[in-house]
Amino acid sequence: MFPLSAVLGIISATLLLAFEKYVLNNVTIAQESNSDQNPFDIAKSIVAALPVNDLIERVDVVLPGFINIWIKQQFISAEVRKILLHGVTPPFIPHKYSVIVDMSSPNIAKEMHVGHLRSTIIGESISRLLSFLGHKVLKLNHLGDWGTQFGMLITHLKEIYPDHKTAPPISDLQAFYKTSKTRFDEEKDFNQRAHVAVVKLQQNDPEYVHAWKQICDISRKEFDDVYRRLGIENLIERGESFYQSRMEEFVNDLKSQNVLQEDEGRLILWPPKCEVPLTVVKSDGGFTYDTSDLTALLQRLHEEKADWVLYVVDMGQSVHLNTVFAGAEMLGYYNPNVHRVQHIGFGVVLGEDKKKFKTRSGDTVRLVDLLDEGLERAKNRLLEKERNKELTEAEFERAQKAVAYGCIKYADLSHSRTIDYVFSFDRVSNGDM
Repeated sequence: MFPLSAVLGIISATLLLAFEKYVLNNVTIAQESNSDQNPFDIAKSIVAALPVNDLIERVDVVLPGFINIWIKQQFISAEVRKILLHGVTPPFIPHKYSVIVDMSSPNIAKEMHVGHLRSTIIGESISRLLSFLGHKVLKLNHLGDWGTQFGMLITHLKEIYPDHKTAPPISDLQAFYKTSKTRFDEEKDFNQRAHVAVVKLQQNDPEYVHAWKQICDISRKEFDDVYRRLGIENLIERGESFYQSRMEEFVNDLKSQNVLQEDEGRLILWPPKCEVPLTVVKSDGGFTYDTSDLTALLQRLHEEKADWVLYVVDMGQSVHLNTVFAGAEMLGYYNPNVHRVQHIGFGVVLGEDKKKFKTRSGDTVRLVDLLDEGLERAKNRLLEKERNKELTEAEFERAQKAVAYGCIKYADLSHSRTIDYVFSFDRVSNGDM
């Protein structure tokens, strides 16, 4: 099977080439060769031995033993021109696999933030590379479109906007969510009505299902706009609601197998060698994210017939996902010798203060605001270079979007996937990453 490390290596090499600079680390070379020679001297010897060629623009040696190599723009331009004219032939892969990439996955009624950016961009890059290699790729968006929070949202919608059946009145879904949450936390009667609404939704009451669909549709339009801007296509929505009926069947099957343990009123599954159990049924009889993720993996492996499932989710979900994988293996429907299931974790985006990327008021940075700022900065940069004088209005707008969104994607993909990184528009726009 095609190694994921090679996929990610291709991404890194491509991005470094785009900025015309490679870095060679001679400290590592010296250590691996057990050489007594100083890494800096090794670097100078290598540079001195380089012949004049049409590839390298210039070479610098820096302490403790790095060689910075600048590639000639003419060479890069010629290679890009060949690709544009003739395309690229993918390497031969003897076995083609059915691959599912779980990516992006925002929550309904909440706006996408910079955390979703990483999952979306990394997931899209992996999907494109695997498709290029000939694998069959299904990109799934595991939306958070079900759960107790919809009880408070539906109750608030019905009470504040009695005419909601004919026209969705919500213009600011974030403000609507915050007001609903405040009422849920502070008003006892509202809290009780919200719990009733959840039950009615789970029972497929037409009125409550209609309200739920309205809320989902509003969020979906906002998500689709972000995906359009980032060039994300063919992302199939497969939210938590999709698995609801399957979860009931799944849990009943587990009960019949007597594999669940009772723990303070809840039913748990405790896979071998795992630090924490999976809560399959809550004490009130409801299901959890654990139930949903176990059911989703079962569906992906045995209904979708996936050979390889990739979860592009932040590193903070590592314990949860590994426990889910272990639980699936324990239940017998995931065999590592037959299927490949992986968590493709990533670090968080930091601000220039090296803390989680926030606004000045301390709120999470909305992804749409990040994209808008990128557009404004790209426009100013293009105007500085007087590109507006040589491009039509339509061409200028296309260039503006290409620069803005390309810089944001580059800022993410140019860093090691598994570590946190500091995002700076100034550094990105200057190519200094």
